[in-house]
Amino acid sequence: MQRIDHSLPWGHLGTQRQLSVFRFGSGPRKVYIQASLHADELPGMRTAWELKQRLAQLENHGRLQAVVELVPVANPIGLDQQVQGSHLGRFELGSGKNFNRAFVELSGPVGDLIGKQLGDDATANIALIRRAMVQVLDELPAADSQLQALHRLLLRHACDADITLDLHCDFEAAIHLYALPQHWPRWQSLAARLKAGVALLCEDSGGSSFDESCSAPWLRLARDFPRAAIPPANLAATLELGSMGDTRVQQARANCEAILGFLAEQGLISGEWPAAAQQCCEGMPFEGTQYLFAPHHGVVSFLRDAGEWVERGDALFEVVDPLSDRVSTVCAGTSGVLFALDRGRYTQPGIWLAKVAGREAIREGKLIND
Repeated sequence: MQRIDHSLPWGHLGTQRQLSVFRFGSGPRKVYIQASLHADELPGMRTAWELKQRLAQLENHGRLQAVVELVPVANPIGLDQQVQGSHLGRFELGSGKNFNRAFVELSGPVGDLIGKQLGDDATANIALIRRAMVQVLDELPAADSQLQALHRLLLRHACDADITLDLHCDFEAAIHLYALPQHWPRWQSLAARLKAGVALLCEDSGGSSFDESCSAPWLRLARDFPRAAIPPANLAATLELGSMGDTRVQQARANCEAILGFLAEQGLISGEWPAAAQQCCEGMPFEGTQYLFAPHHGVVSFLRDAGEWVERGDALFEVVDPLSDRVSTVCAGTSGVLFALDRGRYTQPGIWLAKVAGREAIREGKLIND
């Protein structure tokens, strides 16, 4: 195992933060895994520690057939944002920016740099594009904030990977995935191993999130240069590992073994591994996800649990105003998987309370919430 520590610029006087990357194995193929980019989403960090122990064992036994880079703490900035006992790890306090939005879009500058060199040799194109991605990132002007520097470091390590996993969680949720629809057939084994409730599929959710910044440039380059052979060479996904409180030892170990089993199935780890279950969740269009909100202030009582299938018209939660005695019942507007619930129990304007993934598209434009 090799440990690589990157110092983040713009530390306050007398302080310094660093990003630590742990590198295992060797070979021409590469896996990149990071956890807790939203720093208060800790199931991924706990799972990453289990992965760290297991990868060290596999490396010592000569079973890794690829390089695996692991970042257990992907956001040291947000990890430090403790305010009066509350951990605020989703948005940078200074700027208000979501830590998992606005990553650098690589397809445009990469196309400008090497577009004329792309040909009909897919293997050569992959190598050329990966080198260009690294070059584009290395030649950017100096970062003007710790957040910008953090983004660039994370993307710099992931942009040349064959498989990229970004470990998150939701407030109260079933395990679920976000990925490109073109990649869904290859993700089904991992979804089955994780016992995921649903996969949300789209090419562009509108937020330039980390996983899309790794996978989507390959689709865009293929469309910009239709005569060149450009495969989707970075299989990237966001794994939402259940609820924020799902840091139990057995759950973390199960997540770890599911990920390792999937990597073994891809030929990246040698030896015998349990087969994935034949049945897995559905892949739904992210455009089919309904966000449900409260019609007024009050106390929320959820009537269904995360992970359940609900039908259109099913009651999902009540909102009670104890001063006026107003009681409102909010029902599903689409049939699908109720995959996430908000952790708050007092309503806030514009804050979603439940998410239902349906089979039919009902939205367009920006799909991802902040």
